[in-house]
Amino acid sequence: MRVGVDAGGTFTDFVILHDDGRIESFKLRSNPRVPADVILEGLKRAAAGAEVVHGSTVATNALLERKGARTAFVTTGGFEDLLAIGRQNRAELYNLTPEVKPPLVPQGLCFGVRERTHFDGKIATHPAKKKMIRLRSTLRRGAKVESVAICFLHSYQNPTNEQAVAKRLRPWLNVSCSHEVCPEFREYERASTTVLNAYVGPLMDAYLTRLEAARQMWILQSNGGFMTASEARRQTVRTILSGPAGGVVGAMETARVSGFSRILGFDMGGTSTDVSLCDGKPRETAEASIDGFPIRVPMLEIHTVGAGGGSLARVDEGGLLRVGPQSAGADPGPACYGMGQQATVTDAHVVLGHIAADQFLGGKMRISVERAEAAVDQVAEKLGLSRMAAAEGILRVANANMERAIRVVSIERGYDPRDFVLVAFGGCGGLHACQIAEDLGIRTVLVPQYAGALSALGMLLSDRVRDYAASVLNRPDLEQRFAELERRALEEMPGARLERSADIRYGGQSYELNVPWNPDDPAAPFHQEHEKVYGYAIPERPIEVVTVRVRARVKTTKPRLVRLQPQAGGLPEKRRVRVAGRWARVPACRREQLSKAVKKGPALVIDYGATTLVPPGWNYLRDQAGNLLLRQIRPTKQ
Repeated sequence: MRVGVDAGGTFTDFVILHDDGRIESFKLRSNPRVPADVILEGLKRAAAGAEVVHGSTVATNALLERKGARTAFVTTGGFEDLLAIGRQNRAELYNLTPEVKPPLVPQGLCFGVRERTHFDGKIATHPAKKKMIRLRSTLRRGAKVESVAICFLHSYQNPTNEQAVAKRLRPWLNVSCSHEVCPEFREYERASTTVLNAYVGPLMDAYLTRLEAARQMWILQSNGGFMTASEARRQTVRTILSGPAGGVVGAMETARVSGFSRILGFDMGGTSTDVSLCDGKPRETAEASIDGFPIRVPMLEIHTVGAGGGSLARVDEGGLLRVGPQSAGADPGPACYGMGQQATVTDAHVVLGHIAADQFLGGKMRISVERAEAAVDQVAEKLGLSRMAAAEGILRVANANMERAIRVVSIERGYDPRDFVLVAFGGCGGLHACQIAEDLGIRTVLVPQYAGALSALGMLLSDRVRDYAASVLNRPDLEQRFAELERRALEEMPGARLERSADIRYGGQSYELNVPWNPDDPAAPFHQEHEKVYGYAIPERPIEVVTVRVRARVKTTKPRLVRLQPQAGGLPEKRRVRVAGRWARVPACRREQLSKAVKKGPALVIDYGATTLVPPGWNYLRDQAGNLLLRQIRPTKQ
């Protein structure tokens, strides 16, 4: 028996795979102050001894809220300002006075060590033992740090000096070394990734220790595969996007059962919306940024915006309506939950009749229509609009934010969104999917059977995965480096299936593309990918192999997403709903009441943890996989 756990900002989702293949799902309100308590409470409802795969938000929240450990940065002497200088890239091109985020490690906690490794890995200067003992004393007694990030010049070629310093510090401090966390060239990105790992490591360690006392635990990584809890303690930075990564895996696999392989994942939860693109398989990247800090580890390419069911609506100083990125979260939550005062996206849906007072969590959680109306009235008064106009405006603004996010992962990557199916999940995804699809020219929307807990289900659909990398710029021994990585992988994960890839660029370029490794013609897949991403390729131009990568994968037993025979039963109720700018009485049915017979919108389809709004001009049916399939029958907007 296995359990998938996704700790979200508003709800924590649990999906249980029983021994007989049955899948059970339930939700609990999250508690951002003590997230482990909610998880332990939910695991008590699962069978004792069940194996757990968990997508953690502890590292993400600690970083975003600046609540990580007191961390020191130890680097090669003369490079103490590395984190403060960073890169000279300008995120806001036309802003003459941009706000600069302070580094996670203040200047007073950056220390230099007299050592030097040349670019080819030859050691020029070893760190002196007396200096290392003095550094240990300074960190423990003077600086009183909890964690240390070590990043020496060219340590990815030879880690000897980093290992020597770490050996002196590890018995007393949490230590992250760059040759273990990110053994790749580019000093700033490597240092930033190592600092992030050190900054959130102690919190993750304490969190996992508490959870593991109750249950065996696996942790999902940002690359869509899971790792052991002990690996997560050492490589915490690889869990930064673990929750959204589970959603990508779940969307890809459930869509595949319905016959779709080219999808746009649209995960609208309580605090944010995560979007992704899968063209046969999920897109990955090794160059990402979290809250402005570069992070260089393999992860699924996911774009996140602060637009979710709990996103707060407000009127700014100029009289314009804004929605998000601030969120009501789990506490106090949307006004309709009974504690919040400000209007949210969820409150707008309640006002418009899309969510009824008795439908949340199968009727186990009642919501207040009156409180939602009062909160939306505050926004309406400031805008000089009616309650309904204000609620519809909140949804339009939220839709615009999410539509832009989808354009980032599709149009800006060289893909036409009209060639893809929009897979909508999360508690609110189905309420917005059709309108966003219309705006993007997408004709087909799929809402999976377990839409409200798809990220947790995706964790049960993932494999155990570890990534290995080595920088090889200007080195001729590529095959030897691949072999070294594969040897390490098989030692740590016996029986794993190995996948080779490489980061390649044209000579003179600054950045690379990761492509599958073709030993006979390494350039061929690179030219093809370059053409897709940038619109051109130059086959006659020489290439440079910058980094070689090996992925080790161990397949796991997964839930069998069988093709179910839909069972129709019962008549849907009629509900008064605001749709397409007017009130109408529309059928509101449970998913299990639907069959493969095609029906026309408008309609509401209600699940345990999610609701789908089918607007006029759309057909809908429940396919043989149990997924809700919606198709537009009106001409697509151009």
